[in-house]
Amino acid sequence: MIGKKKVTILVPAYNEEDVLQQLYSRLINVFNTLPLYTFELLFINDGSTDETLPKIKLLREMDNRVSYVNLSRNFGKETAMIAGLDYAAGDAVIILDADLQDPPELIPEMIHYWENGYDDVYAKRNSRSGETWIKKTTATAFYRLLEKVARVPIQRDTGDFRLLDRRCVDALRQLRETQRYTKGMFSWIGFNKKEILFDRDPRAAGETKWNYFKLFDLAVEGITSFTTTPLRISALFGCIVSFCAFIYMIWIITKTMLFGDPVAGYPSLMTVILFLGGIQLISLGILGEYIGRIFNETKNRPLYFVDEYNNVKINNFDTNKLQAVSKE
Repeated sequence: MIGKKKVTILVPAYNEEDVLQQLYSRLINVFNTLPLYTFELLFINDGSTDETLPKIKLLREMDNRVSYVNLSRNFGKETAMIAGLDYAAGDAVIILDADLQDPPELIPEMIHYWENGYDDVYAKRNSRSGETWIKKTTATAFYRLLEKVARVPIQRDTGDFRLLDRRCVDALRQLRETQRYTKGMFSWIGFNKKEILFDRDPRAAGETKWNYFKLFDLAVEGITSFTTTPLRISALFGCIVSFCAFIYMIWIITKTMLFGDPVAGYPSLMTVILFLGGIQLISLGILGEYIGRIFNETKNRPLYFVDEYNNVKINNFDTNKLQAVSKE
């Protein structure tokens, strides 16, 4: 085993009891085709309420290549991924969803490009089976919007399924903001990237944890984390509306003084008031989103707490022990 490069397969898991055995079997088949590498299969149990954690522990008893981090509660996938990066021991880390929509059989191709000098080998979805046309349409529209307004290039139709060199992992570990949009962070850190195409499969089992409300929240995170364009648009729109209102005021005053026409009545007045009020509320809402993120960041809270790492209870306040355990 001496001299072999180590690859960590990072799997965030939340209530995935139905698919774990199938995931493990497919990954083992992939590992067997790559005898020149050693593998770590690292599960991040993100506060699951089903039998996900016990099943992960059974896998670890069968195979010492399996590791797990049990978070103290459900922190969300974005936080689970940074927890996994903190604990991953590999020379490269491959992030893989537990639901098997992203095929593990792409791992050898990712490793091939990694060995050829690429630091970030990301899988771009060529098709998305098992998803509604509404989800596909909104996802496409969101990626196009984010691509236009963000200050860094954002890969379209690309998820978290990718191989990251240790340099990328160490860079991502330095980004500790609480409002996380990891897909944008992958682009922000830069490094040498390679795209591979694949057809996404439907879920192997279970139900998706991403409803439309959570997807909308993630979209807001993505936009507000990587651009201030909404603030500028609201300011620009406010200037345009104010200018139009000023011109309209001059026209009303001039018409009244020259022709004696009465000022417009109640319907037109209410229309203008409601329109301006709506613009103000939208602008305040956009401003509030950014202020809320400033508020959350200034708390400087830890991103997550770990309950257990490979059958070892973790004291989260003992940072030296935490680092030592994660490097075992």
